[in-house]
This record gives sequence, C-alpha cells and structure tokens, in this order.
Amino acid sequence: MTDITLLDGAIGQELVTRAGDAPTPLWSTQAMIDHPDLLQQVHNAYFQAGATVATTNSYAVLQDRLQRAGLQGQMAKLMAKAVSTAKAARDARGYGRVAGALGPLVQSYRPDICPPPDKAEQLYAQPVQLLKENGVDLLLLETMASVDQAEGALRAASAANLPIWLALTVQDDKGTRLRSGEALAQIAPLLDRFQPEAVLINCSRPEAVAAALDILKPFGRPFGAYANGFTAITEGFLQDAPTVDALAARADLSPTAYADFAMGWVARGATIVGGCCEVGPDHIADLAHHLRAAGHTIT
Repeated sequence: MTDITLLDGAIGQELVTRAGDAPTPLWSTQAMIDHPDLLQQVHNAYFQAGATVATTNSYAVLQDRLQRAGLQGQMAKLMAKAVSTAKAARDARGYGRVAGALGPLVQSYRPDICPPPDKAEQLYAQPVQLLKENGVDLLLLETMASVDQAEGALRAASAANLPIWLALTVQDDKGTRLRSGEALAQIAPLLDRFQPEAVLINCSRPEAVAAALDILKPFGRPFGAYANGFTAITEGFLQDAPTVDALAARADLSPTAYADFAMGWVARGATIVGGCCEVGPDHIADLAHHLRAAGHTIT
C-alpha cells in the first residue's frame, strides 16, 4: 500500500493536562519549566503508540511570549530542553525524527495582530537558529493562519537549510479558507517560492480537513493533516494573552472516531498524519492500528 509518516499528537496540551496546574499564557512552556520530567513521559508515550516523529515542545518558545512573562533571557535554555527531551525519547526508541516546532508570533489564531513578514522573519531568526543548533531533523511551522503569517515563518526557516514542513490552520466551518479568511489556495505562490518539503493542515476541526486536503493535493508535494479535538476556538481564547481553559475538549472524538477521519485523509492521498491539541497517545495508537490493518507501512 502506502508509506505513511505517523506524527505524534498533542505535545503542549498533553503536557498541560498531565501537569494539572492552573493554565497560564505561557501554556506548555510553563509546564515544561515546572514539571521537566513530564515532557519525557509525553514523548515516550507517543513513540510507544507508534509515532515516528517527535515534535519539540517549542511552539510557544518565542521572544514575544517569553518577554510577556519576564523570561526573555531564557530562550536558549528552553529550546535546548525542548529539543534534548525529544531527541532522548527518539534515541531510546531507536528510530524516528525530531521536528522543531515553531508556532505563530503573539498569539494563535490571530493573524490580524501578527507582525508583517519582514518583522516576523527577524523575530523567528533566533528560535530557528537555536532549533538547528540543537539538532532537530526538520522545522515544523505550525498553525499558520494567513498567507503573511506563513511567509514570515518561511523566510526565517529557509535560512536554516533544513527540511521545512508548513502546517496551516483553516476555518472550522470552511476548510477551504485560512483562519484569516483568505482562500487556502492563495498559499500556492509561497510553496513555489520557498519549496517546503511538505504542506499540512493542523489545529483545525477534523471535519474541515478533507476539503482543505483537496486543495493541497494538486500542489504536487507530500501533504497531510493533524487535527485538534477542541469543540471550537472560542471568542474567549481570541482575547489578549488567553489561557487554554477558554477552550474545551470534545466528548465525541474517541480514538476510533479520530482514526476514521485520518484514514479518510489517507484515502485522499495524505502521507503524513497525526494529531494536534486534545488528540493524545491513545488516538495515535488507534490510528497506527488502523494504518497497519489497511496494509500501510508506518515510516
């Protein structure tokens, strides 16, 4: 059948859930600081479930977010921790790749307040360099919600001379549009310009993904998806410096239900699948089972 890259699931959200502390705007970065041993458990759980990629807990290790918490001098230390923990889990398992994650500047799902591409390129330069220096295998640009937001991240990432995977987030009710309202198809010129190795849909409702993948498929590069398990992106979470308790997990997205969605994406030609927020190790284990049962090879 097909070789499928199986991503892990939620890293930050799983870490926050396991920590059990009151959430802060620093999200999983705070949990990594307060509970350093838990992150290793999260990565180990995903490898045991069958994942072949470990995503670093560096989504929010960005200067603007750290500065807001008075931690502006801690980026190098936090990046080193995020990458070394993912690498240790990979090495203990004996296979897999480490994806260096970079999330949106300022705030997720708010491309309207993101810096323009030239400024974003400057702000991403340090975290990109730190991820490279610490030895990630590829850069994963996550939850990019507009064309400009993606461009800023791609500009910085292209300087690292590492494989780049671009992950875009689409409207929950219209998988054909980025959360900015722009048509997803408008990303095509950036793909031609920066040549990312893969293009993905992430942190969107599973129901929105199929329509998005139909747009990505003709671009002629590996594509896939890792959806979230939130009921919705609420208005409360779109306010300044939100905390994740403004979001709620779905009660209907069982591991089997999620695997059914993901197998549908594979049937559409996706070769990279996994999970995002509120999609945990049990979901990835069930998806691995479904992939193997269908005759696919997990690579």
